[in-house]
Amino acid sequence: MSAEQMDELLSLLGPELTRQSTNYRAAIEPKQRLAVALRYLASGDSLISLAFSYRLGCSTVTNSVHMVYAAIEKIMMERFLPRPTEDTWKEVAQCFWEKWNFPNCLGAIDGKHIVIQAPPLSGSQYFNYKKTFSIVLMALVDADYRFRVIQVGDFGRTSDGGTYAGSDLGKGMETKTLHVPTSTSLPDAAHLGEMPFVMVGDTAFPLKPYLLRPYPGKNLTHQKSIFNYRLSRARMVVENAFGILASRWRIFHRRINLLPKNVDTLVVAGCILHNFLLAPSENQRLLDEAEQQGRHMATVRNRPSRDACNVREAFCTFFNSPEGSVTWQDRMV
Repeated sequence: MSAEQMDELLSLLGPELTRQSTNYRAAIEPKQRLAVALRYLASGDSLISLAFSYRLGCSTVTNSVHMVYAAIEKIMMERFLPRPTEDTWKEVAQCFWEKWNFPNCLGAIDGKHIVIQAPPLSGSQYFNYKKTFSIVLMALVDADYRFRVIQVGDFGRTSDGGTYAGSDLGKGMETKTLHVPTSTSLPDAAHLGEMPFVMVGDTAFPLKPYLLRPYPGKNLTHQKSIFNYRLSRARMVVENAFGILASRWRIFHRRINLLPKNVDTLVVAGCILHNFLLAPSENQRLLDEAEQQGRHMATVRNRPSRDACNVREAFCTFFNSPEGSVTWQDRMV
């Protein structure tokens, strides 16, 4: 983080982090509170270690961390992770077509486990298939690795599909209340008819007219293999976004020893700061770093309607047509 970015953060959060000094003790400066909270995210050091490093009491460090993350969520959410409008969706879809050759795409969706210390008296609610305790971060990411919609806090035992179905995003897409643009034809392919705007996900998600997933199985036709390649290529942006998030904030590589409600706030703050700091020049370095470390946040693990199958078939036809194909796709399957 540059000095200019730190100053901008401080100008946004400073008033919310300021406390009154008393006759017995001087209040911690907002800049120091912010530095402690960012260090906790970036290093993954324990709160006790931070208290020793900054020569502060452990309770002071803990309070500062919670205070800063709550302030980030309160003050920066509307600016750096706002609810998408119809114009926002159209902009996202245009960028997906230009950068990842996938038209009418609202974003790539996936869920990741945030590993936590087992909460007291929680039973198996947070226990996941990786045999760790966790909460789930589900995110919809645009073509530039920016988080557009996030859902934080579901129990670790919940599947991607279950998390999605219970989320505001899932309910809003089902009830058509998220200002998604109306269906439109794919580029230079009006003969296929009007196609809905869609999200792309992996096989853990349900197939819907507005949510595409790969064709299942191994012995697929060439055309279906092409579709799966094109979808997977677009879907990788969410994996990359999680990689950048975890490379920058290394706390996501270790078990977080906070209460679940405080972990939720930390994760939201981390995603907002990810958007605040996002820079194309830094993305590849962070992705390379994540690959070198060989460490990744663990992935979370109905019968589709005829309309959903028809939409997937239409996209499959488009990707195998002169209008929608890319020159290198046959070499990739």
